[in-house]
Amino acid sequence: MGRGKGRRKSVWLPDQHGAWAMLAVPFLAGTFLGTPRPAHLPLFAAWLLGYAAVHHAQQWLRLRRASRNPRAPRRHVRPALVFGTACAVLGVPLALAYPWLLLAAACAAPIVAVNTLYARRNRERALLNGLAAVVPACGMLLVAHRLGEGGWGAAGPALACLLYFAGTVPYVKTMIRERNSRAYYRGSVAYHAVAVGAAALLSPWLAVPFAGYLARAVLLPGRGLKPAVVGAVEVVGSLMLLTALLLVY
Repeated sequence: MGRGKGRRKSVWLPDQHGAWAMLAVPFLAGTFLGTPRPAHLPLFAAWLLGYAAVHHAQQWLRLRRASRNPRAPRRHVRPALVFGTACAVLGVPLALAYPWLLLAAACAAPIVAVNTLYARRNRERALLNGLAAVVPACGMLLVAHRLGEGGWGAAGPALACLLYFAGTVPYVKTMIRERNSRAYYRGSVAYHAVAVGAAALLSPWLAVPFAGYLARAVLLPGRGLKPAVVGAVEVVGSLMLLTALLLVY
């Protein structure tokens, strides 16, 4: 019974663990850099539910072409429908109360389309696909801030999130799928070195956590760390970013 429940849970909850931090940190930063309001709670829930629904829809598309087992794609249909319906139940009243949310959704739609195309071609792990997914996630900082403050004046924190989460894409590859690639390692280190300078332009204090991100990009690849440890390091890095943004801005 325990193993069965565990399997059902793993089918329903997306297993891309790093994505949860990317979904949560920009949203929380935008919320608490502004004025938290009751509407942030259903918006955050709709955001997470929408991600889960899109994930399962994309897996359904991918497995229809990539899997010879006809049952494999079907197992994603029910989660996609349930999560999608729950997202709509929360999202439609929010869109009626705040029509500008529809504009934000329209801006994210092309990126979702790109991610869906990569999923359909069974190329979800492509570098460009990962980088594309970072954009709407970091854009939610602007949305959460706009909901609380009524303006879009949070470009600095959003850019800082973009700098960090874009860097996690090549870095994580150097730790797992591309751990033997010197080209990926050099590219990741070069990106993080540039990111330190870019972060310093946003605020000199932001150079401190970004220097830490550079250090982990230099020192950790090649050490044979397990994926769970890699994930834990990124959770710490995400919390560092959230703390720095709340202190700096």
